[in-house]
Amino acid sequence: MRLSEDDPIIDSLRQQIPSFACRPGCHDCCGPVTASSTEMARLPRRSAAARAAALDALSCPHLGPQGCTVYDERPLICRLFGTTPSLPCPRGAKPDVMIAPAVEQRIHWFAKRTRQVLV
Repeated sequence: MRLSEDDPIIDSLRQQIPSFACRPGCHDCCGPVTASSTEMARLPRRSAAARAAALDALSCPHLGPQGCTVYDERPLICRLFGTTPSLPCPRGAKPDVMIAPAVEQRIHWFAKRTRQVLV
């Protein structure tokens, strides 16, 4: 059940971000990131120890041996990686059509207007 007024904004932005296939086994962009409180509420909770260990490794607490364990609910920033020249995939993967600049600007606007927390 979603309760935040930000849920429709997040859902709309997600639909406008182009997708592409990551390189198998790659998690180069899966480092510490921030997300809105609403996005965090959609993710499973990790223990403080798991979060600290991930931060020490400059990783994400939701990164598992097979990749992202929360892929369907990953935050907007994670979805943005590789879809814009400002956040390129380090291995050169990208969608056929990059994100529209207006959508990217709206994502940055959303991040600035919401409380961001470390994933």
